[in-house]
Amino acid sequence: MSKTLLIIFVKNIKLGKVKTRLAKTVGNENAFKVYKALVKVTEKATSKINVDKRIYFSDNIVDEKWPNDYKTIQKGTDLGERMSNAFQDGFDDGYEKIALIGSDLPNISTKIIQDGFNELQNNDVVFGPAEDGGYYLIGMSKFHNCIFENKAWSTSVLLEETLAELKQKKIEVSLIETLNDIDTFEDLQEYPKFLKLISI
Repeated sequence: MSKTLLIIFVKNIKLGKVKTRLAKTVGNENAFKVYKALVKVTEKATSKINVDKRIYFSDNIVDEKWPNDYKTIQKGTDLGERMSNAFQDGFDDGYEKIALIGSDLPNISTKIIQDGFNELQNNDVVFGPAEDGGYYLIGMSKFHNCIFENKAWSTSVLLEETLAELKQKKIEVSLIETLNDIDTFEDLQEYPKFLKLISI
C-alpha cells in the first residue's frame, strides 16, 4: 500500500441523472453523451498516477470502469457528508496524503492531480479552484472535517467561505490551477471537442 490515495467521485452514467443543468438546454441524451466523455477523460488522467485509488460511485459499482482499482458507493446525505466519509475512511486506513476529484472536468490531467499531491508536502489542505466559485480538487495531509460541515454546496461562494474559515483556524492552505467544469451550455461551448458530441 502506498501512503497516498486518490479518491474519484463518479456519478453513475444514467440517462436523465447526469448533467441535469446542461440537460435543460441540450436534452438528456446529449447531456448523457457529454458526461460519458468526461468520465473517460478522468479515467485516462488518473490511470497514469502511481498512487492508490478508490472510486466512489453515486449509486452502483460499474466493474468495467477503473478495472483494477478499489470501488465502492458514496455514503452520506449531502456532498459534504459523502466527501467527509471518504476522507475519514482513507485516513483511518493509514493514508497520509489524500486528494479527491470529481469526474466532469474537460481539462483534468495527470500533472494537475500530481500538483495537488505535491502541495501537500508543505500544506495541510490544497484546493483546485473551479471557475464557478467551488472547487474540483481537495486534498489533505490531516483530516479537517470543518471543511465539509455547514457549507453552501454548489454556490459561487463555497471556496471563498471555506478558505476564510481555514484562515481563521490557522490551517495551511495552498491553491493549484483554476479549471472549469461543464455544467451549462455556455460552459460546453468553450470545449469544441465536447460540443461536437451533441446533436440538437
